Amino acid sequence: MSDDDKRDDRWTNGPELTPEQARREREAQRGDAAAPPAEDAETLRERQRLAQLEMMGRWIDGVLVEQRRSRRWKLFFRFFFALLILASLSISLYGILGAPGSGAPAQPHLGVVEVKGVIDSDSPASAERIIEGLERAWRAEEAEAVVLHIDSPGGSPVQSQRIFEAVMRLRDAGDKPVLAVIEDIGASGAYYVAAAADEVIAAPASLVGSIGVIHAGFGFEEAIGRLGVERRVFTAGENKAFLDPFSDIAPGQREFWQEVLSTTHRQFIDDVREGRGDRLADDERLFSGLIWSGEQALELGLVDGLDSLDGVARARLGEARLRDYTPRLDPLERISRQFGRVAMEWLGLPRGESPVRYQLAP
Repeated sequence: MSDDDKRDDRWTNGPELTPEQARREREAQRGDAAAPPAEDAETLRERQRLAQLEMMGRWIDGVLVEQRRSRRWKLFFRFFFALLILASLSISLYGILGAPGSGAPAQPHLGVVEVKGVIDSDSPASAERIIEGLERAWRAEEAEAVVLHIDSPGGSPVQSQRIFEAVMRLRDAGDKPVLAVIEDIGASGAYYVAAAADEVIAAPASLVGSIGVIHAGFGFEEAIGRLGVERRVFTAGENKAFLDPFSDIAPGQREFWQEVLSTTHRQFIDDVREGRGDRLADDERLFSGLIWSGEQALELGLVDGLDSLDGVARARLGEARLRDYTPRLDPLERISRQFGRVAMEWLGLPRGESPVRYQLAP
């Protein structure tokens, strides 16, 4: 290095610096080197415009993506509802054209109608559905007999009476026998239905009978009194709310309601006697509400034989040839009924069913 260069070198010929001053000097030099050249106003405006355009482009891309996503969901739901409608139409057409009994088989068989569960207007074992099945089986030329296949604890008096009358009408026509085969249980309203058949068959361990009427409820008047709750019920008619569980029931009201139950019970007894006739044993316990095994029911004349559905078919036809004529349930109707029932319970709305039941007490 020449002498001139040494004279110009500020580190060797400059003033002596402390370490802190030297550090600040170095940082100042690095900042000067890193600082970009100053931009004029026009360049700055152009840069801002480009940034705004970029931001707007991103926003437009997001909107387009969201629109495409929304369009895909709309197409999905339209396709789903179209499939749902097609499925509903297919089920309905199958129920009309391909329902049991629409085309009878080429050989003799027993026409079966299922009576399963509680007998009620809103249940699968409704009078409308059972009677329709009976008429289908009755019209089938190859059906050697109509069979009510029963597995029910009973239910509505009105629905049970309707089915009883329909069976008696077919029985009186005399074209083919009407049989009742009890599976696990044929009690109360279910036995009411069975009593109309020409012949009643049960398994030895089946539960049969329970010829009685029941109305169950609770009395909470003392409980709400202890809680300090006041019950407010407004009626027109002094006995309108006599079954209200939060109000006391007067002796006259109790006597009246017992008379209603006794009248309904008498109707039950009269129809069972009409259906079974002299086959019933002379036993005062028959109509007391007791339930019997199939073996006991045979001794009491409540049933005519001990067998199963397959056994009855083999005895009559030589083999178990059965055909179900029970109308198929529409799945959508079942869902809507269930939804309506749940909604009524949530809203506290009363259901339109009779409090009096021909049903085995739980």
